[in-house]
Amino acid sequence: MDPTFTHLLFCLRRGKSVVPLVSGKAMLRSPSVLMVLSQLGRSLELKLARPLHHMVTMAKQVPARRLEGIDQNPWLEFSKLANENEAVNLGQGFPDFAPPKFATEAFKQAVSGDIMLNQYTAAFGHPPLVKILAKFFGKLLEQDLDPQKNVLVTVGAYGALFYAFQALVDEGDEVILIEPYFDCYEPMTKMAGGCPVFVPLRPPSACKGQLMSSDDWQLDPAELASKFTPRTKVIVINSPNNPLGKVFSRAELEIVANLCKKHDVLCISDEVYQWLVYDGKKHISIATLPGMWERTLTIGSAGKTFSVTGWKVGWALGPDHLLKHLRTVHQNSLYHCPTQSQEAVFSSFEQELKVFGQPDSYFVQLPEATQKSRDHMIESLLTVGMRPVIPQGTYFLIADISTFKEKMPDLPGSEGEAYDSRFIKWMIKNKGLVAIPVSAFYSSEQKQHFDHYIRFCYVKSDSTIKAMDDKLQQWKTELKG
Repeated sequence: MDPTFTHLLFCLRRGKSVVPLVSGKAMLRSPSVLMVLSQLGRSLELKLARPLHHMVTMAKQVPARRLEGIDQNPWLEFSKLANENEAVNLGQGFPDFAPPKFATEAFKQAVSGDIMLNQYTAAFGHPPLVKILAKFFGKLLEQDLDPQKNVLVTVGAYGALFYAFQALVDEGDEVILIEPYFDCYEPMTKMAGGCPVFVPLRPPSACKGQLMSSDDWQLDPAELASKFTPRTKVIVINSPNNPLGKVFSRAELEIVANLCKKHDVLCISDEVYQWLVYDGKKHISIATLPGMWERTLTIGSAGKTFSVTGWKVGWALGPDHLLKHLRTVHQNSLYHCPTQSQEAVFSSFEQELKVFGQPDSYFVQLPEATQKSRDHMIESLLTVGMRPVIPQGTYFLIADISTFKEKMPDLPGSEGEAYDSRFIKWMIKNKGLVAIPVSAFYSSEQKQHFDHYIRFCYVKSDSTIKAMDDKLQQWKTELKG
């Protein structure tokens, strides 16, 4: 007897699924199978309510293990809420004003000029761009940079970070992350097979009525040293820090550098906000400290440099013995970055190089303008009872909402949802303002200790700032009533 016939009859008599058996063309052509379906199908009411491919379930796990626990993204959730409620979006970190005219003109020229800019350029970076990056940052990093060996252009700084983790972090390697940290560091560590190890910047216990500064948040040198083990491979530095706005001092960076050298640890230095520092502070690249160039990757962003986040041009700078491994990841993944945006970034740096350090430099004008927006937002948030932490750099400030947590601790939210997240959802729906929960920048162990802070972006247009003011003024009036 045909074995297919025997097995099909067995399944039908016991009420078992026959979908796997009848989903192949060869089986459907089998005379014995057709006979059984014809004779027994009506009496057993064999009906396929859905297409066969909808009824087949995978026996194997579909997602790779590296994706476990990293599928949530607060930006997507709160951006959706902002759009649904037509709220003033002070959550996402992007300028909503025009970039400098020389940058937009450079992009127009890149699109309408040389027709070959519509085609591939060099895989590891558009030749004019890597040359000017080597020239520009060579002086800042105090190194003679080879455009071909010490510069890699990526799709945004995000791409450079991803390459760095994939190229340098192996299964079981420990990666030290300083909290609060830009939220992609932890999932990128895990996707590479690494183990994140956390050490917090600690705020002072009291500020005597004055507003706290991001400079008040400090690493405990002994606590940091305790995190270094024989398995430590990398430490990530983000200065200026997102979301806190802290600019690490030379003394703080020296502590990190000495530990890196002592334990033979690499450093990924995320410096995308290096031009956005305030109050006379100075950005210092850790790669310039003695013995650190050879063990450091410095990450940069044209989006933050020229206020063109949508161009998605970033770069990694470092010694060839490190950067060559990022090139391996690059050539086996994206392989190539958009030519025209690279050309426009080259032209923008060419312009900036002519006026670097002068009053008409964009790198001078931008922080002057954003510091004014920062100060304005601080004063506005104070009117409704929030306590901003004064940032020394970046697009962002965090604000203490402890008074609200005390007055309305039981805001609705999902089980286990942090207070800052529930507060922002309430604020979006009731006050028309969007922020980002600071707990999103902390490890699961620390979230509960920092869920009374929310993050605002102040690098916004005058119209957006005015819209914020209107919402806060209305809120202030309601509080008085």
